[in-house]
Amino acid sequence: MRQLLADLFITVDGWAAGERSPAFFGYSGPELFGWIEEQLATPHTMVMGAQTYRTLAGIVAFAGDADASGARMTELPKLVFSSSLQPPLEWANSTVIAEDAADAVPNLKREDGDPLRVIGSVHLVRSLLRLGLVDRLRLMLFPQILGSTGRERIFDELPDLNLELLSTRVLDGRLVLLEYAPQGPTQD
Repeated sequence: MRQLLADLFITVDGWAAGERSPAFFGYSGPELFGWIEEQLATPHTMVMGAQTYRTLAGIVAFAGDADASGARMTELPKLVFSSSLQPPLEWANSTVIAEDAADAVPNLKREDGDPLRVIGSVHLVRSLLRLGLVDRLRLMLFPQILGSTGRERIFDELPDLNLELLSTRVLDGRLVLLEYAPQGPTQD
């Protein structure tokens, strides 16, 4: 059975982005980039929603062939959950899945193959967490509070969930990578 990993970049107060925040919330560094490269090098199938697809495909197209990360993302198989995108997609190795994630993901997890990995796609991750389909939730915690300028709260509208801490790692002396195994809803 394939595992489903969900990787999210998050501020201390739970935001996925900010109105004025640069890439990586302004906290990029060599260990962060090393971790990103390490994850890309590991065999997996990328899973994303339409918005993340459009963003990543645009970044990769703009960077061109000289960008090793973009070339690797192009090489990897990509599954895109969308009712608005129509096949064929321009970005190589991308497949549209119009079926609801609640139906498609359990079937995908039962198939043989590399792990499924969601990068970003906050709405999709929320749905998968709500459905109990995430095996590993990895949060890259950035040392920032965005308060009123934050955009897209990551955990809004989720039920209460228990998480088992599997590992922690500090990158660049300021970022904290937290890896959890979701355990399901909390008991009253």
